Amino acid sequence: METRPLLIVDGANVVGSRPDGWWRDRAGAAARLRDALVPLAAAGVPPELPPPVEVVLVVEGAARDVPAVPGVTVVAAPGSGDDTVVDLVAAAPGRRRVVVTADRELRSRVGALGAEVYGPRWVPR
Repeated sequence: METRPLLIVDGANVVGSRPDGWWRDRAGAAARLRDALVPLAAAGVPPELPPPVEVVLVVEGAARDVPAVPGVTVVAAPGSGDDTVVDLVAAAPGRRRVVVTADRELRSRVGALGAEVYGPRWVPR
């Protein structure tokens, strides 16, 4: 059984939380977020999330082809990114699950499954 906490990042929501021109290059913005998440696998997010951590970035739409890198698994949502996040939370009931999103409905859905939820500013960008 996996003992590392599972950190799931709602890529579209986190990227969209800053008006930095991400809409001109969605895949590039998702890749930059992915790269910013790499250190979290070894460092965690002190003090709330001690290391080591399994980091998963959920992408959708134009960012669907962003590849994984060591330290960050990238999951391309076949449909709704929110549904994929919920599926990942539901598939790991015995683990500590932390979801990063500002989406109210998604926060409610994963919270009902026992996940902790933090907003986009909680992770480095």
